[in-house]
Amino acid sequence: MLGKLRVVTYVLLALFGTRLAAADKGSERPAMMIVHEAECDRLVRLAALEAQRLVYARSGLLPEVAIAAPDEGDAIVLSVRADELTSEAFVLRSRRRGEARVFEIAGGSPVGVLYGVYRFGELMGVRYGLEGEVMPDEPFDLRGLPEVEEMHEPLFALRGIQPFHDFNEGPDWWDVDDYRAHLSQMAKLRMNFFGLHCYPEGPFGPEPLVWIGLPEDVDAQGHVLFSSRSRWASTQGGAWGYEAAPTSEFAAGAALLFAGEVFGPEVTEGHQPWPTTAQGNNEVFNRAGKMLSEVIEFAHAHGVRVCVGTETPLTIPQVVKERMIARGMDPAAPESVRRVYEGMFTRLARLGPVDWYWLWTPEGWTWQGASGAEAQAALGDMALADEALANLGDPFKLATCGWVLGPPGDATLFDRVLPRDVSLSCINRDVGFDPVEPGFAGVQGRGKWAIPWMEDDPALIAAQLWAGRMRRDAADALAYGCDGIMGIHWRTRALSPQVQALAAAAWDQEEWNPHAEGMRVAPRAATKDVFIGGAVADYPRHAIAGVEGEAARVYQTCRWNLEGYRISVEAEQIDVTLKFCEVHYREAGKRVFGVKLQGEQVVRDLDVFARAGANAPLDLTFEDVPVADGSLAIDFVRQVEFPFIAGIEVRGRNGAVLRRVNCGGPAAAGFEADLPGIGTYPELANRARDLPVDDFYRDWAEAQFGKAVADEAGRIFTSLDGSPSQWQNRASHLPRPSDWVAGPGGIKINRTPWSVESARYGFVEELEALRAGVQGAGNLERFDYWLNTMRALREIGRLGCLRGELDACMEKITETPDAVSKAATAQRDALPVRLELARAWERLMTLQLALVSNRGEMGTIGNLEQHVRRHLHFLDAHDEALKALLGGLPPEAAPTRTYLGAPRVFVPTVRTEVEPGRRLTMQVVVLDREAPRSVTAHVRPLGGGAFADVPARHMGRGVYEIELPASNASFEYRVEAQTEAGTLAWPAGAPGRTQTVTVGP
Repeated sequence: MLGKLRVVTYVLLALFGTRLAAADKGSERPAMMIVHEAECDRLVRLAALEAQRLVYARSGLLPEVAIAAPDEGDAIVLSVRADELTSEAFVLRSRRRGEARVFEIAGGSPVGVLYGVYRFGELMGVRYGLEGEVMPDEPFDLRGLPEVEEMHEPLFALRGIQPFHDFNEGPDWWDVDDYRAHLSQMAKLRMNFFGLHCYPEGPFGPEPLVWIGLPEDVDAQGHVLFSSRSRWASTQGGAWGYEAAPTSEFAAGAALLFAGEVFGPEVTEGHQPWPTTAQGNNEVFNRAGKMLSEVIEFAHAHGVRVCVGTETPLTIPQVVKERMIARGMDPAAPESVRRVYEGMFTRLARLGPVDWYWLWTPEGWTWQGASGAEAQAALGDMALADEALANLGDPFKLATCGWVLGPPGDATLFDRVLPRDVSLSCINRDVGFDPVEPGFAGVQGRGKWAIPWMEDDPALIAAQLWAGRMRRDAADALAYGCDGIMGIHWRTRALSPQVQALAAAAWDQEEWNPHAEGMRVAPRAATKDVFIGGAVADYPRHAIAGVEGEAARVYQTCRWNLEGYRISVEAEQIDVTLKFCEVHYREAGKRVFGVKLQGEQVVRDLDVFARAGANAPLDLTFEDVPVADGSLAIDFVRQVEFPFIAGIEVRGRNGAVLRRVNCGGPAAAGFEADLPGIGTYPELANRARDLPVDDFYRDWAEAQFGKAVADEAGRIFTSLDGSPSQWQNRASHLPRPSDWVAGPGGIKINRTPWSVESARYGFVEELEALRAGVQGAGNLERFDYWLNTMRALREIGRLGCLRGELDACMEKITETPDAVSKAATAQRDALPVRLELARAWERLMTLQLALVSNRGEMGTIGNLEQHVRRHLHFLDAHDEALKALLGGLPPEAAPTRTYLGAPRVFVPTVRTEVEPGRRLTMQVVVLDREAPRSVTAHVRPLGGGAFADVPARHMGRGVYEIELPASNASFEYRVEAQTEAGTLAWPAGAPGRTQTVTVGP
């Protein structure tokens, strides 16, 4: 992450006091020293140890850490200058002293010093991500350090991440060391905010992070004494279409990733999918509480603030309601809800405390809107939470969040009503395809946090590249005066570009933001000839009652989940016909909405199916509609589910056609194609969704893959990043063969032949051609990670086409009249496609196993096997029909469970810092057809000495556990697995490369 540079005239006072002899008398120049004051904060001492580790990892030189500066030799001098710098700001300054150089790193606070040290690491070529450090293969000659004079100051007071609970790929599968590892990386990225959302009881919860209950059911340590059941995702099942599946049945050797048949987080171990007893209910919440307490402590020790919360109005679990009723309380009464909030906040205060409690408005507000009564209910609930917090002495603060900033149509309602110490936040709408909410500009005098999507869950199993979007959203957040910028996500390494781009944009935008000092208010100018929001549905095979030929195309397509249209019209008075056709639902009451023309509501309670039935046109004409400014405004009022429209016709008073628009479709039958889209913000119609990222990807590619291929690799990734200039229908430059299909990361069934569709994946071959030029083991490991990621994306696309081909075969068989011909067609056409579908699944899983390196990527494999393969029946949807036609299926119709990939070893959770005296326990995964003869960690003190061998304990299948002994000094280690084929080593480049670990002060 490259930060903001500013020339400064900064002088450190009393830099050198006591003389210190050179550490290496025999060398031509004295060894480098790292110096801090004798009496300093723990974070400054940590900064010194981290500087020592980074210098050693890059150069092989182990500097000495001291409390007095030498009078000769190179030195890094750390200090706090709170009187001269803002809290998290820092300066880096180098100066010559003879042949030696002194690097001065000063921060406005201890955390500023730590940030300065990590910036110093960047000068040596190190880059950081949530997944870990990117260490170049080429050793760094410290004499190559540039002369530097920099000042860095954050653009946003709060900068961070919001890993979202609910899927295997995200924090549901994290254990406490995963949290610690990611929090350490956040400090390196100069981030300081960590937020977590928790679903309450309902279709997707309750989840165990936020306990809901009465104060008397919490003890002095924050342990709960009574609770509902709760869960996080596991291979035993979860919400969102993740079916229970024994891991031994996973394809292509994926079972090796899991020690047993069931996998999930330690918090819910033994209680999956749900606890079944009152004791089990409490145990899950108390394990989650213990983990949260440790996460808060570790976060605060690294300058990171923590925010957790659930949804408003508060959903009290049924068993808690029954407990309240038994005690004479009315669970719906305001005083009862306030009492429950006091119980929740008491626990959170005793566990940490957290820094904020997050009140999330319902997700339905972004899709169905919110009535005035719903908005007032949320406000009333927030007031009760505020009163409860005050009753406890305000141990932390409140903040709001949600899928919208405020009720749709009134984004600043909360700002007008809530106390000024409550911060407001929201994630971008339409899973991030919409930009930052312009309504932030109307919020004044309080904290306001924008939350872009670093990835979207519809395409959760696939590669996504949004670095340009991160820049745009950070630029907008700055323009709207936000003081917080956080990224919502599930995975980590797969989002490396987005994470680095967002982290950097929180500190510096001068080089790429064309309006770094631009407007601080949201534009609101109307834009004509656009649709506002929504997505397209197309049912070309549906026959439309009473409509033939090309005219049917108007009713077969529609735009749904939209806000409205703005259409230019050259007339003062017009007749407007709105065309509808229910091509999706098959019963009344599923979709109900209203319509406004020129701001006046002309339709209420419209249920197209109830009026016309399925696949039947319904045209509504409104006469004498006035036009004052040359524009027709059509707005939709959400009532039940998603509004939609198939076509719009505008006529003059003389009956002449002025405009015809085929909503969601192409030009047809005299109707023009659908208008350009602008998300939900008319004022942003002509602006690109993304900002340029050529410079970013050039630096990123060099750090990831080395200089030899950086230019070409950077060009390829730049071409794949982001969306077209007009964001509509969730378009992206990178193919999106995955979408929301009864859950995240479904594979889209595609009727396009693969021979045609494959052309969209030509960039994979471009990357493959670069591989031979990659130099260095670490560069090659990182290159292969991204190459296999893109190969997997291509295989997902191929699977979609194969399934589309199989569906077409089965439709052909259905239309074949006689049984003999049906069987012949099944044998000749359908069976080969079905068998190839199984082989493609094996290829996809083998690619996933080649790139898996952390728990999030293990979660992707869980999604593929639990959701796509089992819940969606992607492979076997037609198996029963084929068995009936063919008398059975051959064994090869089932994907093999045998591991097909190259042998490899990896560590899923990598820590670069541990507490003094704490043993580091880590899992090691070995992927091979045969079990290894041994798995061993080789560990030694940082910088030299003999390696000690620490054997691993076999946990099951390919999973091993290594417990490194407790230490009070930093150390380094590598892992080796002895197999029939030879030695597998981790990290890449071992034994010459090791994993370094700072033992904190």
